Amino acid sequence: MCGIAGTYRWPDGKAVTDRLTDVLAHRGPDGAGRYGHPLGDGEVQLGHRRLAIIDLTGTGAQPMVSDGLALTYNGELYNAPALRAELAAAGVRFRGTSDTEVVLESWRRWGTDCLPRLRGMFAFGIFDERTGDLVLARDQLGIKPLFLLRRGTGLMFASELKALAAVTGGSLEVDHAALVASLLYYWVPDSRCAFREAEKLPPGSWLRCRPDGRVERGQYWNLRDIADEGQELARSGEQPDLAAVVEESTRQHMLSDVPVATFLSGGLDSSYLTALAARHQPGISAYTIGFRAEDAKFEAMPDDLRHARRVAEQFGVDLHEIEIAPNVLDLLPRMTYHLDEPIGDPAAINTFLICSAAREAGVKVMLSGMGADELFAGYRKHLANVLALRYQRIPRPLRRGLSATVDRLPVATSRRGFRSVRFAKRFLSFADLPEETAFRRSYTMYDRDELLALVDPDLAGTVDDVLTEHADVYEDNGLDDFVNRMCLGDARMFLPGLNLAYTDRSSMAASTEVRVPYVDVEVVKAAFAVPGDRKIVGRQGKAVLKKAATSVLPDEIVYRPKGLFSAPLRAWMSRDLAPLVREVVHDGLLVNSGILNREALSRMVAQDAAGQRDFSKHLWHVLTLEHWYRSATSGSRSQAA
Repeated sequence: MCGIAGTYRWPDGKAVTDRLTDVLAHRGPDGAGRYGHPLGDGEVQLGHRRLAIIDLTGTGAQPMVSDGLALTYNGELYNAPALRAELAAAGVRFRGTSDTEVVLESWRRWGTDCLPRLRGMFAFGIFDERTGDLVLARDQLGIKPLFLLRRGTGLMFASELKALAAVTGGSLEVDHAALVASLLYYWVPDSRCAFREAEKLPPGSWLRCRPDGRVERGQYWNLRDIADEGQELARSGEQPDLAAVVEESTRQHMLSDVPVATFLSGGLDSSYLTALAARHQPGISAYTIGFRAEDAKFEAMPDDLRHARRVAEQFGVDLHEIEIAPNVLDLLPRMTYHLDEPIGDPAAINTFLICSAAREAGVKVMLSGMGADELFAGYRKHLANVLALRYQRIPRPLRRGLSATVDRLPVATSRRGFRSVRFAKRFLSFADLPEETAFRRSYTMYDRDELLALVDPDLAGTVDDVLTEHADVYEDNGLDDFVNRMCLGDARMFLPGLNLAYTDRSSMAASTEVRVPYVDVEVVKAAFAVPGDRKIVGRQGKAVLKKAATSVLPDEIVYRPKGLFSAPLRAWMSRDLAPLVREVVHDGLLVNSGILNREALSRMVAQDAAGQRDFSKHLWHVLTLEHWYRSATSGSRSQAA
């Protein structure tokens, strides 16, 4: 895992690339390098910061230059041994053992046709000295980030948006449409970027810059196609051996020349991976989190620690327990800086603190259970939307009466919160809506009217554009399976836009690599070959994955209620962050600039304080958005908080 950057026909490209690379130092503390080459009346420059995982010697250093090709590469290629053997059989001679060299030689032999053959997570830039072409590429599922900015015939790129913002001296303008999308989702979709000039290279795609100024784009892998192919397999009755696919992916993801550890929450996904990993690396370390007793009680959070301890004991895992009791006032601006864009999921703090603890213990590589919920319908929203179809069959007068009763119930008292009431209110907010609207409302922050009331009236058209984009993405499929339509929507939007984004930024802020064995091309293919009625069975989500895991894990782990990789937000909001919330609502930059409506925010604070509604997540995101917007508009993103 590394940080990559570069420029193509950009003024003062050498100095700019050095600055880009410096901003990414946290992604690669083990080494730095730069490559330059003349290009007509300009130049190309490639920069690299290295976190050494495979081939710790100098032969793995980057940018890697060989026979007219120069590569700066971020990622891990899990099928590197197989590709290396194939290339060697064709006469390629390798200097070292790094997967970087495998990528470079694969490109030399197959060009863009090599991309669908790469199994792993990656983003890279490769320059051909003979043609003058620079190609940027990103992995199939968007695990690794790649931001770029074009001006005229020039281009710059980097692993993180903060690098582009830093070298442009604060001249990048905030995209208000991205802010609206961030308010809706509490993250910025992968299709948008927080700054107008910048963009994210889409997953499964490449971009080619030519010396004559032409720019070409291509897509080599498409999730919609994978889902369609999976549906055909399901219809034919060819069901994958899911247990074998997951175990093989886990084994592949353990390819490393340094120790590998795991996240272990005690839930199904991380427990399954940890148990499988322990087969290949006995005594493997695992890291788990707990919360201050008073915070956990207030939030009514499940006791995940005892389940993690049970798994660790059964499989001989060296378990490290970390209490999450952070100084959130200090961590909020720090995490906002590292996350690049306004992301309001406090799970990013958990990831950062776990990775920091692991790094202090000498661990560079972690396995995460990220992605299983999206692919196998494990979130509450998936089951809730299925239940909503049944709820709609209840006579309307009864539904109205139930809704009125639940609406009057408090979500919290001064001493504790009521999770069941929060869930009921959330469910009834979308249970009567059409499919796509209900699915969106089941996991986003506001409905259309609430969002319109919250933002500047001049952004009303932008609100509709953002909602239309969700509908377009969700409905762009050929699936006749409701559950798999939700899974596909999540894999295209929720997974790359939120979970993979915060995991990459939070872990790399601690100079740690996180690998995601469920977010693997072979696991994804297997997931979409499973019909939805095998993913949700009765009231059991992720049923097919649970069945696969029973061959390894005890039933009390497999079938325990779903845990939360989150944070005690209500406790934080009522104590640690209450003064900051008041400051942002009454005198924040977003309010004073007119982007957010002070009266609407004040109502949210009052209703949350009175226990009428749970707006803790909404207000946390407003805090992250305020901190991000302050730094984005002051030009201060070049310095870490």
